[in-house]
Amino acid sequence: MSGDRPTLPPVRLPSDAELARDALAVPLLARAVRLARWAGPGTRVGAGGELVEEQLPAAAEVLGLLGTESPEPTESDEALAAQARAEAEAEASEAWRVAVDTGLVEVEDPSGDAESADGAGGVDDGDEGDGTVSAGAALQLIASGSPQDVLSLWLDALDVVFADATAPVLEDLAGAIGDDGEIDLDALDWDPEAEAEFLEGVLGNLYLLTVGEGGTDPVPVPLPVLAASMIVPDDMGEPTDDVLEQVSDAMMRLDDQFALLEPIGLVTYVPVDEALMVDDAEADAVPSGDDEDVSRYGVVTLTPLGLHGIRSRMRDAGVEAPAVGDLADKGADALLDGIAHFPEPAARAETEQWLARREPAEAARELLAAAKGTDPGAPLRRLHCQQSLALVGVEAEPAVREVLDDAELGGLARVWLAELGAADVPPPSESMIFWLAIDTIAAQLDAEGEPLELQELVEGLVGQHSGFFDAAWRVDHPATADVLEAMGRLHRDRKAAKDARKAAFKARSRNGG
Repeated sequence: MSGDRPTLPPVRLPSDAELARDALAVPLLARAVRLARWAGPGTRVGAGGELVEEQLPAAAEVLGLLGTESPEPTESDEALAAQARAEAEAEASEAWRVAVDTGLVEVEDPSGDAESADGAGGVDDGDEGDGTVSAGAALQLIASGSPQDVLSLWLDALDVVFADATAPVLEDLAGAIGDDGEIDLDALDWDPEAEAEFLEGVLGNLYLLTVGEGGTDPVPVPLPVLAASMIVPDDMGEPTDDVLEQVSDAMMRLDDQFALLEPIGLVTYVPVDEALMVDDAEADAVPSGDDEDVSRYGVVTLTPLGLHGIRSRMRDAGVEAPAVGDLADKGADALLDGIAHFPEPAARAETEQWLARREPAEAARELLAAAKGTDPGAPLRRLHCQQSLALVGVEAEPAVREVLDDAELGGLARVWLAELGAADVPPPSESMIFWLAIDTIAAQLDAEGEPLELQELVEGLVGQHSGFFDAAWRVDHPATADVLEAMGRLHRDRKAAKDARKAAFKARSRNGG
């Protein structure tokens, strides 16, 4: 009976101002901003926009990435210090790349051409000449831009990191370098579009797992679960060894990718325990028992900022990804249709935001007017109208009393007034009782299919009214025949189920169906 339903449940996001504060606090963007403020005419960069190798120690120091060295270092200390310096300079190089590619700094090459936003590398590779550096337009947004400006900047930074996460791993690159020093892309066995599509799919599944739980509280997802969601077919019982090996390979790749995505604030991540990878013969990369500590295999949690980021990427790709608050400035018809298949907490939150912008009595009248109709979605609209009026409270009573004589809304109005405890509620006619019963079941069928609660409702209605089906097939409601057929499927008493099917046939015959 329902129309097209949203692809995804609605996400409940913090305000743009809160998300923008989160964005400015993420390590990678904060470092990029700090480097942009540090850089100036004296900053030396290569022709590709990258910091020259001699400049990296200063950049790492500005970021506070270099620790103090022991006054009398041993060989072991020196080795560890060298490794720490290399890691610090790599992090500084990555932050600089984000600064360039997001426009926080502007690089002009020796020929006088401004550096494009996709050419900055890590360190100088020997290209001729140094470029000049100046503050980029995006840097001003950090201090004076709107929250939306900051979030747009963060999304640009996310694009940079996403590209890094889907690039070939260094070990593969090393093996693909020919004698001439050029990279043989065919030898890499690397499909950039497939890599990007796979990671987008993983992030989409992570998003769905999070919003499916309400979209507000953190939802830790074990890495094996996430990898399996992309590899194991839904109809597969026990995964084959080949499928398990694919899941294991995907986990290892995702372990590297989430390590890159965490510093940009998309996720929080507990990496795979290195001890599991010491000897494949002793430990599988996929957990094999219920008693195992799954966290050892990696756990990823999408942050609120991550929810915003993935939602933005999905919407750019044309995916419908609603958020609570999207309907607050729209009419009651859009509200009731929009929340038709929202989970209950999200529907309530959306309605509360919608009501907050309106005067109660007028909001009630608008809801009641939008609830009318004979289209397939009308019963569910009326159900959500009744629930929305409960949030308005006693101030809706005058508007509700105005529709007591309305054929479509009169039953709803009486139920609502009775639940409010109002006095002088006129009793419904028998025809109104049966019409309301059909309308209510139609709404529940549209909302939930045929759950156990609906089965109990059906059996309760039939038990309360002797000869229910003799009267029900005559009800002038567009969904009468469909509802009676469903009652025939749902009722556990064989005679009642048979009576329901007969009544459905009469209803269709009556309407020429």
